[in-house]
Amino acid sequence: MQTASITLKTTEHHHVLTISPPVDLALTGAIAIPGDKSISHRALMLGALAEGTTEIRGLLLGEDPLSTAACFRAMGANISDLNTERVTVEGIGLGQLQEPADVLNAGNSGTTMRLMLGILSSHAGRFFTVTGDGSLRSRPMSRVIRPLQDMGAQIWSRAGGLAPLAVQGQALRPIHYTSPIASAQVKSCILLAGLATEGKTTVSEPALSRDHSERMLRAFGAEVLVDPDTCSATVVGPARLIGQPVVVPGDISSAAFWLVAGAIAPGSDLLIQNVGVNPTRTGILDALAQMEADVTLENAREVAGEPVADLRVRGHNRLKAGHIGGDLIPRLIDEIPILAVAAAFAEGTTVISDAAELRVKESDRLAVMATQLSRLGATVTERPDGLEITGGKPLHGAEVDSHTDHRIAMSLAIAALRATGPTTIHRAEAAAVSYPGFVDTLRQVVR
Repeated sequence: MQTASITLKTTEHHHVLTISPPVDLALTGAIAIPGDKSISHRALMLGALAEGTTEIRGLLLGEDPLSTAACFRAMGANISDLNTERVTVEGIGLGQLQEPADVLNAGNSGTTMRLMLGILSSHAGRFFTVTGDGSLRSRPMSRVIRPLQDMGAQIWSRAGGLAPLAVQGQALRPIHYTSPIASAQVKSCILLAGLATEGKTTVSEPALSRDHSERMLRAFGAEVLVDPDTCSATVVGPARLIGQPVVVPGDISSAAFWLVAGAIAPGSDLLIQNVGVNPTRTGILDALAQMEADVTLENAREVAGEPVADLRVRGHNRLKAGHIGGDLIPRLIDEIPILAVAAAFAEGTTVISDAAELRVKESDRLAVMATQLSRLGATVTERPDGLEITGGKPLHGAEVDSHTDHRIAMSLAIAALRATGPTTIHRAEAAAVSYPGFVDTLRQVVR
């Protein structure tokens, strides 16, 4: 049997990942994945706003949580060195963040910037400036700036709602905001602003977005009301948060890469351990079930208020094309790049729709996936709000580029596992944003 060749080289400007897979590749074994990025961000933020000590186990060590920790340290929170075993956050209480001496830098993290804007806006009498890297400075913040301004926030931006941003904290007023999109970042930003606001602050959405903020706010002592029938969430302020122990489950967005890798490689039998299966995040499982992938949940349990399970994927079935759109999109928005890879190996034409939001992520993920998969030989048509992918055509190795987007980098690596010949992925270092050990795990499962 041939063995895979996986090499990672550092050039003057970026990392280059080259993958030469064997013809009879199968993925086997059991793996652990990084902690959930969404939960890691929120644990650091709420820990900083709480009274007392928050202890976090299983924190994601990616670059995005590092940015969150650095911002809140700059505002007075005592956060220990980040690690996966035990991180402590000595909070300073709601409304007590200090005015930082320098610009807060959210790096590449849209979650850090958007959620933090809600928190900063409610800190009356204090002034904050927030920026990010080149990618984040090109991503519009208007979707959170406008509702915050409705609450009385004073926020200044570059044209189009672009960072750098300036925030003059105010005493805010509660609102009932009807969001035109289902977005956990928008919802969470407004709920966090409502923590220090007298009365009920409510966000209604067209579909249910991930609910990590609601769950964790409750755990920290805030009064949170949820109405599934109207897809709305309400926080009652002013709240008092008390530090809590938090156990971060594995990130299903990271598990998605291995679920697809196992599903497209015949003979695979891969177990992904300790994965968060919050129902607002399991759209990837529904989409793969629609495509007739062999994925099963084992050892289902609950950890710190979040449902958790081990996921087993077997490469027994040839995937079938499907339609991914509608209310499913908010539950798998981050997984669409890797689902595009699955579609390239499925029988028939898969249509992904209602996903225009992907154009304002770390990259224009629709345009980039269409271009990069096409370089590998896939048949992909870009649509205004999605992709149309006709599967079954053998892929071949090629030179591709992540466009500094972590999910693009990892999706292309999984596609390369079933391509003929070597594939070279430029700017592969982007994977470290959410999955620092991705290449090590890749070597583990394909050796």
